[in-house]
Amino acid sequence: MTTTRTLGRSGIEVSAIGMGCWAIGGPLWGDDGQPFGWGQVDDDESIRTVHRALDLGVTLFDTASNYGAGHSERILGRALAGRRDSAVIATKFGNVSDETIRRALGTDASPAFAVRSLEDSLRRLGTDHVDLYQLHINELPAPAALDLVGTLEDLVDQGKIRAYGWSTDNPDSAEAFAAAGPHCAAIQHDESVLSDNAAVLAVCDRHDLASLNRGPLAMGLLTGSTRAVGADDVRGRAPEWLQWFTDGRPTPRWAARVEQVRAALTADGRTLAQGALGWLLARSPRTVPIPGLRTVAQADENLATLTLGPLPPEAYAEVERLLTDLRPAPAL
Repeated sequence: MTTTRTLGRSGIEVSAIGMGCWAIGGPLWGDDGQPFGWGQVDDDESIRTVHRALDLGVTLFDTASNYGAGHSERILGRALAGRRDSAVIATKFGNVSDETIRRALGTDASPAFAVRSLEDSLRRLGTDHVDLYQLHINELPAPAALDLVGTLEDLVDQGKIRAYGWSTDNPDSAEAFAAAGPHCAAIQHDESVLSDNAAVLAVCDRHDLASLNRGPLAMGLLTGSTRAVGADDVRGRAPEWLQWFTDGRPTPRWAARVEQVRAALTADGRTLAQGALGWLLARSPRTVPIPGLRTVAQADENLATLTLGPLPPEAYAEVERLLTDLRPAPAL
């Protein structure tokens, strides 16, 4: 069974499932009290989780400069000390934050900030290079993103990054960026069994890019948990883009859709989360889901999917039948 995939045209080999490191960053707050983190974390458990992921075959670790205002990068750097050569590190830039007060301060898409943010990330991660450097402003107009390509190419030439990408759900933006950037290797986008972005996947096919799947478990909805989350968790006061939770609990209509496909996703003995990740592996040979992990138990469950592999064809077909109304109409 293939447990690795290629990071697009970079040729970098990564595990077929990566570890998302947003949750291990801990709290982050907006000026209006909006939480942008996943609540309090145990740093020692976070480090044990990274080590467990490595032991289970994970090589791709996805973080960002603003996860916990830099705390995620610091913890990942500590966890990878002495094991850096075993990891492919992806981080992101474009969001400004202050680690001393755990505050989000807006965005900066300037080339100068991209360079400065990388230096800060390298310092926190304790490394001399990042394998994948990603623009982290989803709705940035494409012309502003294209203004970054020359700077990103320079960083590749300097050996500070190996490849770059954009975290965006907009297929037109992804298309323009991929066409302009010789070392663009990946598009990170929302992708789960409940939210299929066929248009971005088509861009990845056209330009030989990896599809990094954020939200592969719909922010925890596809784990089947009904536990209410705290006020310091982004799901507790869900921003407009976060449709899966309302007031800290699963949004009823989406919880009902999960129940609708539960049997198909678990038909071969998988857990619900393993079925959802298996659906992504079956969706395309380019997909690399990056579920967020912050405990060893989560790592054990989710990363068992590397052994279980893609969802069987008959189960995949049944899921698609049940969710036909959620799938985009085919292009004419």
